[in-house]
Amino acid sequence: MRCCFRLFPSFFQCAFTTFVHQSNSLLFNHSCTMKILSAAQLKVIDDYTIAHEPVTSIDLMERASRAVANKICSRWAVDTPVKVFAGPGNNGGDALAIARMLCEAKYQVTVYLFNISDSLSPDCEVNKQRLMTCQMGGANALGQSSLTFTEVTSEFQPPVLEEGDLVIDGLFGTGLSRPLNGGFASVVKYINASPATVVSIDVPSGLMCEDNTYNVMRHIVKANVTYTIQNPKLAFFFPENECYVGEWEVLDIGIIDPCNEETQTPYFLSEKTDFQTLLKKRSRFAHKSVVGKALLIAGKKGMAGAAVLSAKACLRSGVGKLTVRTPECNVQVLQTAVPEAVLDIDVDSNCFSQSFDTDAYDAMGIGPGIGTSPYTAQAFIEQVSMSKCPAVIDADALNICGSHRGWISQLPKHCILTPHKKELFGLIGMTHNSYEELEHTRDLAMRQQIYIVIKGAYSAVCTPDGNVYFNSTGNPGMATAGSGDVLTGIILAFLAQSYPPEVAARMGVYIHGLAGDIVAEELCQESLIASDLIEYLPRAFRAVRDGQIVK
Repeated sequence: MRCCFRLFPSFFQCAFTTFVHQSNSLLFNHSCTMKILSAAQLKVIDDYTIAHEPVTSIDLMERASRAVANKICSRWAVDTPVKVFAGPGNNGGDALAIARMLCEAKYQVTVYLFNISDSLSPDCEVNKQRLMTCQMGGANALGQSSLTFTEVTSEFQPPVLEEGDLVIDGLFGTGLSRPLNGGFASVVKYINASPATVVSIDVPSGLMCEDNTYNVMRHIVKANVTYTIQNPKLAFFFPENECYVGEWEVLDIGIIDPCNEETQTPYFLSEKTDFQTLLKKRSRFAHKSVVGKALLIAGKKGMAGAAVLSAKACLRSGVGKLTVRTPECNVQVLQTAVPEAVLDIDVDSNCFSQSFDTDAYDAMGIGPGIGTSPYTAQAFIEQVSMSKCPAVIDADALNICGSHRGWISQLPKHCILTPHKKELFGLIGMTHNSYEELEHTRDLAMRQQIYIVIKGAYSAVCTPDGNVYFNSTGNPGMATAGSGDVLTGIILAFLAQSYPPEVAARMGVYIHGLAGDIVAEELCQESLIASDLIEYLPRAFRAVRDGQIVK
């Protein structure tokens, strides 16, 4: 299919959005944790690097382009036809530099530079001149140029894009502040309709770095791979954007973060280095009473499995002693499956029905498989209202909170909630997209002074001070029944061992996901079940403690 698009200057204006937020933490060194910055903040640190390294802006662009070009060369063979779509700004300048580097590496490159208003950014203009020089001197042994360059100023006759082609998307980057429309929207739709493989530079063209609530999603490039510069973008962590971002990788080009007020952010990506020094080393004289006494309230008739999974995970995560409060109907199952656990039998033979004193315990976990009957709901709110020990609240306990919204204010300060999406909507109400969902969850965590773990890909830990820590481990194979019960057990064990709630939540989701990654690597995602996560927990702990690379 071939067509002609009419392009107009007014469609290509863009501006930077602004987002600055100050946050503090005494638990983690944020200078070591990977920051997720807004578009405006990314420009700040670019400018800071240029001023303080010092380095010129064109040389910084060359550094970024070289990083992307090297990735492309390592992944696609030199006989891969490359079609480059470059915009008039600095993202287009990156694309032109990458085209030149690929041409020098003997790729056959076709470049389209969209200069509709005759106003290229200075660095884009420099790279245009460099590319034209490369074109004049880039003939092969047969006298044929390995580069075809077209500057589009009005009408665009698009090339045929075939299955074996590699498209480099450099139309627009992080500076975009409104949806694409008109001619550029047509170019984007043309790329998306093709069978070619698409690589986006920094962000897929048309995608806002943070909030896409009012974006026109059909006018965003659907990349197969996104090579993003220096820092991940918030939009990458939202499921509705997966089809645009594709597989993504952060390329470190040495941009300097001044660590001042202008570059503070509430958003971070947790990595293994954040936890290596936080795992406690046991005293040689440790015994079960000093390494944590945990209480788990779990299971009703027919739901003993949830209690078993959570209990086993807790015991595998270093707790000294675990007591499971459960109805009599689950006794035989639990004593057989988890002989290491002590059982405390509820007065009701089928469900959790009565609160009790928890002074003897260092931490409490409540919710897996307890059900939502009126008796259990009343026992739950009485239990969490009277308990003084740190707590993790999950599963049916969250469903109870969702059915009794007023009870959320009675939850103990600094407790940890671990909802999946449906349970979360019971707490915050329905939202239009993941950005709004995240902001509502942050607001609830700050308002109630609690920790909320949004489970899923890149599980997010929202803290009482407004920070959000996305998790870097885990895989789709973990989308299986019982996986959340395992996480509850892990976090409960950390709380019982006197880890602060923020550390318990963040390290819990990290090690939980890491165990899943080890399982997926050795078995496969499709065959992963929740009990596999427990079996591989020792290897996950060892990998974090010893700094091993799992993948």
